[in-house]
Amino acid sequence: MALWEGNAMGMFRLMYHFFRIGAMNELQYRVNFWIQLLQSGVALAVGLVSLALVFSHTTDLAGWSQTELLVVMGVHIMMGGLIGAIIQPNMLRLMEDIREGTLDFALTKPEDAQIMVSVREIRLWRLVDVILGAILLGTALVLLGDAIGPLQVAGFVVAIIFGALMIYSFWIMLTSVAFWVVRVDEMLNLFEGIYAAGRWPVGIYPGWLRGLLTFLVPIAFAVTVPAEALTGRLSGATLGLAALLTIGLLVLSRLVWRIGLRQYGGASA
Repeated sequence: MALWEGNAMGMFRLMYHFFRIGAMNELQYRVNFWIQLLQSGVALAVGLVSLALVFSHTTDLAGWSQTELLVVMGVHIMMGGLIGAIIQPNMLRLMEDIREGTLDFALTKPEDAQIMVSVREIRLWRLVDVILGAILLGTALVLLGDAIGPLQVAGFVVAIIFGALMIYSFWIMLTSVAFWVVRVDEMLNLFEGIYAAGRWPVGIYPGWLRGLLTFLVPIAFAVTVPAEALTGRLSGATLGLAALLTIGLLVLSRLVWRIGLRQYGGASA
């Protein structure tokens, strides 16, 4: 049996329909936009204050200037918004479906079940973080004053896609643990704490923690590597490693998902 079912066009069509439905649902509660904007603004302010405090005692951090670290922070906020808008809500719903035995509704659909459970929820207002992160990123690049060439832009786009796919793969594997363990909420909360470390370049951390943030929880590839692309630090070898790791994690997450499905005890199992 093929590892993947369906086709790319069907996947994007499904994503579009769920996005449209999710957007309409979220637009019914527009006060949530202002709440999210306030939360995101406070988080951004705290991050900027922390950065200013650090650079009140030094001129660079592991070779990164204050403005360059604004690039890292911008990518971190953007990726966090993407996780909060699409990846996290879908994984939380999947975990609940496994626990309650309601995953059958997705499994009985003609579309690929993994794709179905990965795109059916959206928290539209969390995209505020994506926009704020992009504004901060653009501001940092203007302050740097260096011309950004097409190769740097292409490297950033490719790196951010690889990073998002790695984070998704990690989440689907983590959530699939629910097929064997009733509650994995604590592990999901642990990810949020680890992700906060991505606000800084992984190079500032000791070797063991750098390895954890690179290969166990791929925060480095999701945040630091895209930032390296825009600041002229990204090498072809690093991007190649990111490509290999992305493919490996996608395949591994698919295998974990399919093995987990065999343990599922829903009504139609």
